[in-house]
Amino acid sequence: MILGILQARARSSRLPGKVLRPLLGEPMLARQIERLKRAKRLDQLMVATSVQEEDDAIALLCERLGVPCFRGPLDDVLARFHLAAQRFSPTHVVRLTGDCPLADPALIDELIHVHLTGGYDYSSNCWDPSYPDGLDAEILSAATLELLAERAHSQVQREHVTYYIRQHTDQFKVGKLARQSSLSHLRWTVDEPADFELIEQIYNKLYPAKPAFTTDDILELLAREPHLATLNTHHQRNEGLASSLAKEHHS
Repeated sequence: MILGILQARARSSRLPGKVLRPLLGEPMLARQIERLKRAKRLDQLMVATSVQEEDDAIALLCERLGVPCFRGPLDDVLARFHLAAQRFSPTHVVRLTGDCPLADPALIDELIHVHLTGGYDYSSNCWDPSYPDGLDAEILSAATLELLAERAHSQVQREHVTYYIRQHTDQFKVGKLARQSSLSHLRWTVDEPADFELIEQIYNKLYPAKPAFTTDDILELLAREPHLATLNTHHQRNEGLASSLAKEHHS
């Protein structure tokens, strides 16, 4: 069984409540779930959020959408992820984050195929980034998740679920999915107001005529209206991880 776990929480230092921001009349998280449900190789999708009161709205949204929701620790994201997975006893788990409303179901299916056919412990399309920031996906075997839950101890390792693997590559068979022509300069994640402005523009222009718009549709839009891609280009990739590493180094 392939289980997709979508990590989401209302708290955000740069854009509070971002996952619940309205996007064409629905919370941004609901729009992402709508896209993820189109992934054919995901047997089950669930949301993992925190037990904090501020995340009650996420649990209620999941109930309305008919998506299972697990609630666990706020800061120990690895524990939350691990405990969430135990509900379904999957053979492999796909890790997704709730700040990616342009998630590409076809790309997720391709990553799952690469992972399974290669017999990897862990696979991702963002190890050496070549896709837009915001299309990131990772998949790991249930055995690998158990190992992470047991061996990862530092604050960064517990906050960023798969970071232990990057620090101990010799312990894992790692699969990578890369795009021949890199698009890593494009930023389609949502962490800042400018990020949401871009996403809103894309949805306004594409969704009404084609709710299941694809990555190619987005690229064609950006080619026609190149000014859109410049709305949020002043932020670096993985700023959250960089911030966590800086805090750990300082401490």
